[in-house]
Amino acid sequence: MDPRFRPSLIDGEQLGARHALAIPPTALAGVGGAQLARVPGSSIDFQDYREYQPGDDLRRIDWSIYARTDRLTVKLFREEVNPHLDLILDGSRSMDLEGTAKITGLLRLAGVFAMAALNARCTHTLWLARDGFRKLPNGSDRPATWDGLTFDGQRSLDEEFSVAPPKLRRQGIRVLLSDLLWPGNPQLTLRRLAEGAAAVYVVQLLARDDAQPPARGNLRLLDSENDSTFDVFIDAGVEQRYRDALGRHQQSWHLACRQAGARLATVIAEDLATPASLRPLEVAQMLTPA
Repeated sequence: MDPRFRPSLIDGEQLGARHALAIPPTALAGVGGAQLARVPGSSIDFQDYREYQPGDDLRRIDWSIYARTDRLTVKLFREEVNPHLDLILDGSRSMDLEGTAKITGLLRLAGVFAMAALNARCTHTLWLARDGFRKLPNGSDRPATWDGLTFDGQRSLDEEFSVAPPKLRRQGIRVLLSDLLWPGNPQLTLRRLAEGAAAVYVVQLLARDDAQPPARGNLRLLDSENDSTFDVFIDAGVEQRYRDALGRHQQSWHLACRQAGARLATVIAEDLATPASLRPLEVAQMLTPA
């Protein structure tokens, strides 16, 4: 793994140490874990009574009630469950642009969400969208131990689904970290992420140069996906067209997230240095103070 990466992962651990992942009620469904669910189960936490039905476990019958009322009544309990986070990183070259803080911000954010999951007693799995979706070595442990991170993919996230889709945990929380700067219909991506999920959180990570048009004058642009270059002259008209195009693209993601029931936040990579920089993720109800 690139030696640049581990310090940023450690920074992310420290940055996320006082935050917890926001767990929606729909994630608290299952068996054999550490958090109380909203559905009847078999843990020791009593919830309610109901009349016996054929097929019920006879060990749940409250015989003292039967003795008083001559009715078979069973005890209901709340299950205990472990919520799960599938953390998905965009592995394209766009996330490691030379001269920007985007890769530093991405790794810090990944560290933040992993630590927030641990603080919420939530298991996690790290996925890299590059040559399909791959689980990374040590990706269920603390960020400082992760390995196998590379950001040189030349496909969009939509294309990565076609190569090798991920096998995500059913009723898990799914977090996508990406700049979202690829053409295509975001509804398709979100439908794939939302299928079987308890919640989907999308964090758009932009470098400051992504969010703001470059200075006016001659500029040579490099396509990070195919290495092609072209020259442009930045004037007021080009500047406004860039702002309008970015705004339309972000609006399409906002609309798609609303339709899919996902939460969306945008953060600037260069700003991710203090706990206060995580405020947009708190406002979007992705993180809570631990």
